[in-house]
Amino acid sequence: MARLDRLEVQIAPSQHVTAISYTAAAGRRAGATLILGHGAGAGQTSRFMVSFATALAERGIDTVTFNFLYTEQGRRVPDRNPGLENCWRAVAETVRERMTSGAKLAIGGKSMGGRIASQIAAVGGVGELAGLVFLGYPLHQAGRPDRPRAAHLPAVKAPMLFVQGSRDAFGTPAELEAIIAQLDTPAELFAVEGGDHSFNVPKNAPLAQADVFRAVQDKIETWLRTVVHR
Repeated sequence: MARLDRLEVQIAPSQHVTAISYTAAAGRRAGATLILGHGAGAGQTSRFMVSFATALAERGIDTVTFNFLYTEQGRRVPDRNPGLENCWRAVAETVRERMTSGAKLAIGGKSMGGRIASQIAAVGGVGELAGLVFLGYPLHQAGRPDRPRAAHLPAVKAPMLFVQGSRDAFGTPAELEAIIAQLDTPAELFAVEGGDHSFNVPKNAPLAQADVFRAVQDKIETWLRTVVHR
């Protein structure tokens, strides 16, 4: 079982957010800490974030989630990019200070949380990274494939894993494949057949929902262990 600890992360003298650390059992630890930012519509205590953080910790990945400042303050509308990025950097700095010697850091997140992680990685704002994990990368707004959010991705130097549902309205695996093909940095795409933006599949899908989530979590574990020890 993973051990849970709550951390307070100071953003500014009068501003802080809460992070939750899911510490893996000693016998299975992979030597990696993964920070996951939440999506625009739900905080770190959403069922998706809790289930994935717990499952990854059980697989040996020390995992940390956190609330963006607007979520911590009970607001619904996300802050602008600079505020979101500033929060991400503060969380990453706090987590680095607590990591055991020799452990490597990876970052990513659900939808918006992953996109903001990629933006700070692109400008080198969080130091050396083992990799980035995107859970439903929001390549564009729903119905607006003409406005992609990918111009910064070539500047990301760490390996990237994109987990994307085949029915994702914010970017299909095929759309991402075209982006990945242009990157010099190693990037892998794991497509969830029938999955939507949160990897939910239809009731008549070949795999049950729990099995779909397990397959995604197994992939993240395998990929992270590979990049950490490369």
